Amino acid sequence: MKVKTYPEELVELAKFFKALSHPVRVHILKELSKMNSCCYSSDIAKDLEISPSTLSQHLKELKYVGLIQGEIEAPYIKYCINRENWNKAKNIMSDFFKEFNEIKCNVNK
Repeated sequence: MKVKTYPEELVELAKFFKALSHPVRVHILKELSKMNSCCYSSDIAKDLEISPSTLSQHLKELKYVGLIQGEIEAPYIKYCINRENWNKAKNIMSDFFKEFNEIKCNVNK
């Protein structure tokens, strides 16, 4: 059986969408995007009222796709938006949605 390969841009787009597929992760990004500096994970956990371990999993997913970056200041970790990848995700998603604006679909009811 032949395995279908997809263009790297589609794979990257899917990774960004997966990272944004949970409301907690969207909330984290929304809050971090408002800040000019980084935020400690313990402050994020308090704001969301979730356990540190649950927060850690969400931060891990966001960091994996590169939307955020972390900096260790023992015993704490500060997180902030990775501006370069944030803009990359924004551009890829914008291009993706522009394609749908150009689609003309005639559906007979």
